[in-house]
Amino acid sequence: MTMDHANIEIRAVENAADMKAFISVPWPIYKDDPNWVPPLKFERKEAFSAKNPFFLHARWKAWVAWRGGEPIGRISAQIDDLYLQRHDAHTGFFGLIEAPEDPAVFAALFETAEGWLREQGMKTVLGPFNLGINQEIGCLVEGFDTQPYVMMGHARPYYGPSIENQGYAREQDVLAYELDRYMYEIPEIVRRIRDRQSDKMKLRQVDRKNTAAELEILRDIFNDAWSENWGFVPFTKEEFGTVGKELFMIVPPDFTWIAEAEGEPAAFIVMIPNLNEAIADLNGKLFPFGWAKLLWRLKVKAPKSGRIALMGVRKKHQQTRLGPALALLTTGALHEPGMKRKMERVEMSWILEQNQGMRNIIEKMGGIVTKRYRMYRKELG
Repeated sequence: MTMDHANIEIRAVENAADMKAFISVPWPIYKDDPNWVPPLKFERKEAFSAKNPFFLHARWKAWVAWRGGEPIGRISAQIDDLYLQRHDAHTGFFGLIEAPEDPAVFAALFETAEGWLREQGMKTVLGPFNLGINQEIGCLVEGFDTQPYVMMGHARPYYGPSIENQGYAREQDVLAYELDRYMYEIPEIVRRIRDRQSDKMKLRQVDRKNTAAELEILRDIFNDAWSENWGFVPFTKEEFGTVGKELFMIVPPDFTWIAEAEGEPAAFIVMIPNLNEAIADLNGKLFPFGWAKLLWRLKVKAPKSGRIALMGVRKKHQQTRLGPALALLTTGALHEPGMKRKMERVEMSWILEQNQGMRNIIEKMGGIVTKRYRMYRKELG
């Protein structure tokens, strides 16, 4: 599809050259932003390829906005069959939005994405999803003054208002909490609650020698724990297997834990070293010397921060006294590994704003909200 709009040409991504342009769009937009971390280009290419297991249950279309022969903006639209089955049979997503501070560019991009979704029978649009809810979601609306943690997004301050100007309204906010001394101090209330239930719980590391079976345990807990949350879509076996294999390449064994209760796996936690610390100055490239720098930084000069990106407590325990204890037991398991690596801070993200139970636990541990990401909704009519 090609569309002209105030000297803007919108072209669908159809081939490798188009995809290269699509991936390159953010660089000029963030060239003066010291808090933007350039993604690794090879990783982005893999994420948008047919090898991504997300596309086993979803279809998508991507477009680039061109002006004067230069790619200046981009957007994608997705339809996730698993979301349609669980929620609304007529809701599609937008995502991967990047554009200069130009209303005409935003209007042209959204008009194109919405047009495709209408053609597919969609009546409502949610986003941004990059690409699905179990990946990077939301537009940053608060917390522009610091770099994002690994697998979390960044944006220019005008993005939120520009999306709203296209007729979108706030649907849901998700939060990022930071704990800057949690690796060194276990709050007393955490210790008390955890110790009170200690005889009912058992903690163990994820067994890396039995990866496939352990990943299935983690996936089962996650899908059960999150099943009632806003917008939930279950991880498929293929998706979680891919995520797990990638994470285990960079996540130390003592950053992955399972808690057992009543004779079964009941909770788990995974903390990822903040890869953004290691790649911030690579400008998206691993060649010719980026690989060496990255490996040295991860193995020798370990990141001083980490992100708790995967965590869950089985639904049957969530409204019991054991639920908070399981959450605290698993987070507490990260203290010693964090201290050993002299980590200074950890982010817990993302957390639904309405998830008051989890927010209470994090705040009792000393966590403070440092970033807010917004999901938007629009009825197509």
